[in-house]
Amino acid sequence: MTGVGDFADAVSPLLSELLAALREGRDAGVPLAGVCRAVVDLLPVDGAAVSLMADGRDRTLVLASDPVVEHLDAVQFSLGEGPSFEAFETGRPVLVPSLSQHLPAAWPVFATEAGMAGIGGIFAFPLRRGAATLGSMDTYRRAAGWLSDEELATVLRGADLVTSALLAVVTASLAGETDGGTVGVLAKDSAVVHQATGIVIAEFEIPAEQALARLRAYAYSRGRLLDEVARDLVARRLHPREIEA
Repeated sequence: MTGVGDFADAVSPLLSELLAALREGRDAGVPLAGVCRAVVDLLPVDGAAVSLMADGRDRTLVLASDPVVEHLDAVQFSLGEGPSFEAFETGRPVLVPSLSQHLPAAWPVFATEAGMAGIGGIFAFPLRRGAATLGSMDTYRRAAGWLSDEELATVLRGADLVTSALLAVVTASLAGETDGGTVGVLAKDSAVVHQATGIVIAEFEIPAEQALARLRAYAYSRGRLLDEVARDLVARRLHPREIEA
């Protein structure tokens, strides 16, 4: 069982490296990913993803433990539903020990996709400090079943460490202590979705939320990921009027 000492030994040097990079105005992307990776590797789960979030339209994957989790994160963002969104919006942990026995009413499509990917249980946690919620950490287990009290305490400790790392990066960026490079690098993957949303807004003269909903509906109906459709729109391989069909 991972203890506080294990986290301290693995994470403290990386957190110190992250803080040093922020103080010196260097790119903190690599040490931030290192902190998240060290935490995730010590969690009593089979996979995990860390996301920085502002709202349903601005969500960036910071770290995914493996390709399956990375794919599920992309599916979740494409659908606009899932444990990450629920944990962020409610500010509370989302604990689903068995997807086969309890299909979450708030995100049934994603739960089905996760089950097909071999996921038995999902435990998502908001990354928050005080009233501010910075994102979420989703953890996955292949076998269904509850986390024990000790395991839950370990995951919560890991989420707190990840929150500290993200908060340091965001605070430094907002204070102008960095050139914004780290946050910019983190956000680059979602930029194409923002561009595509803007194209749909201009074409149909609709609010951003409706534009994103149309993109998600089109992607889902075609069995594609949202970022794939967005790239086609931005590259003009897809006309915005086609997403009405």
